[in-house]
Amino acid sequence: QVQLVESGGGLVQAGGSLRLSCAASGSIFSINDMGWYRQAPGKQRELVAVIISGTSTSGGMTNYADSVKGRFTISRDNAKNTVYLQMNSLKPEDTAVYYCNAALRTRATTYLTNYWGQGTQVTVSS
Repeated sequence: QVQLVESGGGLVQAGGSLRLSCAASGSIFSINDMGWYRQAPGKQRELVAVIISGTSTSGGMTNYADSVKGRFTISRDNAKNTVYLQMNSLKPEDTAVYYCNAALRTRATTYLTNYWGQGTQVTVSS
């Protein structure tokens, strides 16, 4: 069984910063892409940022939603099966539930499966 556990959400004023973490645990064989998505009330879930596994312990290429480029930074620690999202210059429109996602293979399967965390609330006040 695989679990993704997020932490780091909370309430912050506009212009502030938060750092989200997501640790994957369980019977993991390998992890490909890891990413963060968010869902605001009444809206569809959207991609925030994604990072591929890469060849180094800190992962490879990254991709960001246009709305967060220059403000958010995604990173990962492959040795810890953990992905981070550093969020700076937060705006009220960043308010949402943030979900961690990982595409991974377990020790029992040979195909990639998407796993999701339970979500963590980020609220930015104006």
